[in-house]
Amino acid sequence: MYRWSLTLFLLLVAPFVAAQKPGLGLTHLPGRPQAPDFVLHDLDGNSYRLSDHRGSVLIVNFWATWCPPCRAEMPSMQRAWEQLQKEGIVMLGIDVGESEDTVLQFTANYPVEFPLLLDQEAQVTGEWPVVGLPTTFVVDTEGRISYRAIGGREWDDPELLDLVRALQR
Repeated sequence: MYRWSLTLFLLLVAPFVAAQKPGLGLTHLPGRPQAPDFVLHDLDGNSYRLSDHRGSVLIVNFWATWCPPCRAEMPSMQRAWEQLQKEGIVMLGIDVGESEDTVLQFTANYPVEFPLLLDQEAQVTGEWPVVGLPTTFVVDTEGRISYRAIGGREWDDPELLDLVRALQR
């Protein structure tokens, strides 16, 4: 019984592990599904519509302030943003299920310059293939999801940044 369960587990997990970029933890999504459009507001009340950024590469990060890996990766996301914004790459952080006050308190300790959007009812989150927090998507210039990253990572890793930049070509 144990051997059968282990074999089944490995058969189910192997395709996901094989699809990951070594060392980067980015999974290439077969078929590059269309990124679901949304309209969300940032902490200043500005509206962001995903489709307004068609033609640009986007990094869309679903996160929450209570999530330790989310907090841990936020400084590297800021460092990545500092490099990528000059190249026309858009980064959006989507806080899931929390109030504006909670996110504002978070930014006092973890200052970020890229837009943090509020998905207080998790409606947008439910439309994306989010698997836990953080889950981050890299969307190509055609609005298709090219990569998904589940869990935290160092977003300013040069190899990871080069992979994102390659989608602009």
